[in-house]
Amino acid sequence: MSPIDSTALPEVLRLERIDDTRFALPQVGDGTTRDVVFGGQILAQMIVASSLADAGGDKEVKSIQCIFARAANFQSPLELRIDRMHGGRTFASDTITLWQGDRLCARALVLLHVDEPDLLHHGPEMPAVPGPLEAPDGSTHGLVFPGADVRVVGGVNPWDPAEPVGPAEMYVWTRYPGAPDGVAANQAILSWATDGYLIGASMRPYPDVNEYQAHRSISTGVVAHSLHFHNRFDAGDWLLLAHDVTWAGRGVIHGRALVFDQGGILVASFTQDAMVRHFGDGADHAADYHSIM
Repeated sequence: MSPIDSTALPEVLRLERIDDTRFALPQVGDGTTRDVVFGGQILAQMIVASSLADAGGDKEVKSIQCIFARAANFQSPLELRIDRMHGGRTFASDTITLWQGDRLCARALVLLHVDEPDLLHHGPEMPAVPGPLEAPDGSTHGLVFPGADVRVVGGVNPWDPAEPVGPAEMYVWTRYPGAPDGVAANQAILSWATDGYLIGASMRPYPDVNEYQAHRSISTGVVAHSLHFHNRFDAGDWLLLAHDVTWAGRGVIHGRALVFDQGGILVASFTQDAMVRHFGDGADHAADYHSIM
């Protein structure tokens, strides 16, 4: 591997280096629809920041575990600050914190490693689902990397109040044509898509609950996200995100997903804890949709 070339990255991943441990972040959109920065953007930019901070350029991100403490908005600049916990021959670890002014918005632990030859190699089988060209376009959801293609198996749409009841799962294909070279860039592009579908999947078994109600009559938001990379991949090729929500109750949901390439190889996996609950004041917050969680 070689040090990451930030000039070759898509614009939203071109972080501005302030000093050795601080980066200013570009943003997507202007907050006119929702004045809340998407968690997938934060994950992607944290992965790039950790890779940029790896001075030797010989390590790649193995995992990122992030707590979203409070929502960031579009009203003032965002900054990532990196504290290298350890840098060894084969492993390194960073603590990365997202600040907006004096507000701590999110904090992640990032594990990096050097690629090693296999001693053991096995993984789960890919689900038997229709391929991407057999699945309807799901781009209106807007939950994948900007400019990426997205196809949702079965045309599942948890934002539609008329969506039939189904199991708490979703199968989503995505690719970003022309993805740049480099492990970090491809990891960042995929990570964007890992944040957004588990809350909607959790609602599928319930006829009177749907994602259109989010931030209006119910309160939702990702609280913690853990993403692990297993095999290298090209984000320009189709990847299948197989989501399964294993628990819902007590105001939270817990979900997991496996990510496969088209050849059936597991390339990543992730878990997520998110709040899905009634608003504490019992009020309808449609007028506050712009900014409320």
